[in-house]
Amino acid sequence: MRDDYQQLVDEITAVLRAPATLENRDFALIAFGAQDSEDGEDTEEPALDPVRTRSILQRRSTSAVRAWFEAFGIARAQAPLRIPPDPAAGVFMGRICLPVRHRGVVHGYVWLLDDGHLSDLELGGPTGAPDPRLARAMETAARIGALLAAEARAGEELGELLRDVLTAPPAGRDAARTQLRTALRGAADGPLALVAVVPWTPGTGEDADHPGLPHLPGIVAACALPGDATAGAGLAALVRLRAATALDPARTTAEQLLRSPRATAGGTAAAVARGEPPTKAAAGVSAPRRGLEELPAAWQEALAAARAAHADPRLGPVAEWSAIGPYRLLAALPALQPDAAVRPLLEPAHAELARTAETFLDCAGQAGRTAQRLGIHRQTLYYRLSRVRQLTGLDLDAGEDRLLLHMTLKAARLGPPVGSAINRALYP
Repeated sequence: MRDDYQQLVDEITAVLRAPATLENRDFALIAFGAQDSEDGEDTEEPALDPVRTRSILQRRSTSAVRAWFEAFGIARAQAPLRIPPDPAAGVFMGRICLPVRHRGVVHGYVWLLDDGHLSDLELGGPTGAPDPRLARAMETAARIGALLAAEARAGEELGELLRDVLTAPPAGRDAARTQLRTALRGAADGPLALVAVVPWTPGTGEDADHPGLPHLPGIVAACALPGDATAGAGLAALVRLRAATALDPARTTAEQLLRSPRATAGGTAAAVARGEPPTKAAAGVSAPRRGLEELPAAWQEALAAARAAHADPRLGPVAEWSAIGPYRLLAALPALQPDAAVRPLLEPAHAELARTAETFLDCAGQAGRTAQRLGIHRQTLYYRLSRVRQLTGLDLDAGEDRLLLHMTLKAARLGPPVGSAINRALYP
């Protein structure tokens, strides 16, 4: 189907003699065209502004560029729009935007760079008809919209099956697994990995008819899942791997998903109620799997890795299940209040002491390494550790007390009631 998009984009490029770029609704690159000369050779494109270059190289536009374009009403446009340059946003060249719609829903945008040769192109409107060339381009854009809509419907059906495989009761899970295996054909045999992105904002309001499930190379199915007490709403993406020992495709997909505007960071409802500032989304990657039978376990791994990456910036923004250490165990435990002995250390006033204690324990109790990592004198470290002993009553020379303190500090990062607060305190 990607070849179909490329062919249609090439048609628009040829009709208007301007390099066209096709992006989906979330500004992820789908296809781009180069202008041909009269003798059939590719000509050098007009001096590319950084926006188009970045879109082609990174497969997505930045949030600043998206905001600039969306301010012109492209998501509601029914006809081509002319957008002026904005050097402050890196948009050094004007554009004509062709909205890609199907049955009233926008599914993407075709962008035409205008170095001046399109300035006399009549866009049409209440006072006149559009240039015939532009009318032909819009007909092609409508064909692209139908393809994107069909792909979205197919993706939604696969996503519903994936959701049931991950969350339905056993009877419904088995039936969904059978249907998903049939739909995926050979891809169902793997190797596969699940990617979790938390938080992920589903479509609302105008977006209700467009759930915004990603269509990236390598994703065979994706679905949005509701949040719980420990994590906001998330996205599950089933990714095909090239080999059972290589998670690179899943990591690449996770990085691309984190650049989506839907990977927003509103946080959980409880966090919002506590007045905590928004935090960035994070992603987790499960261990590789063959077949679909272990997908629920793989989802728990991916979600745990995403929560760990969210909690500890040293692991993120993309963390693999195999690399999150103690969080593999802690993420499987129910959310609990911190141990009473350690609770005083988690007060905001003692954030520096908590960070010192965790770093000391991360360094296996080696004072020299701890002081170096914190950038403090050893005497300062010893003073802080004595304050930790006074606050908690724990003996930092005793293995069980060390274990209790270390695990409580790590667990406090993962979720309510103080996870976000301790995270900001330990790594402001």
